[in-house]
Amino acid sequence: MDLDALLTHYFGTEGLDDPVALERGIERLGTDFAVEQEPGRRFALWALLHALGAAPDPDVAFEDPELRAAARDYAWAADKAADRAH
Repeated sequence: MDLDALLTHYFGTEGLDDPVALERGIERLGTDFAVEQEPGRRFALWALLHALGAAPDPDVAFEDPELRAAARDYAWAADKAADRAH
C-alpha cells in the first residue's frame, strides 16, 4: 500500500491540515477497516488509524492471534519511536 495514495484517497488533497477533512477521512478509513477482509490490507489500514490516534485496541481489532500480536508489537514500537522523537 502506498501511503501517499492512502492519504489522498481518505483525506483528499487538503491532507491532514484540514480538521474537517481529517475527521471525515478517519471516519472513511475506519469504515473500510471494519469491512476489509484481506488481512494484510486490513493491518495496513489499522496501522494508519493507529498513526492518527484512532485505531481500535488490537484485542478488539483482530481475531487472529498472530495479527493481534503483530498489532501490539507495532503499537509498542511506534509509541516508543514517537517518544524518542520528542
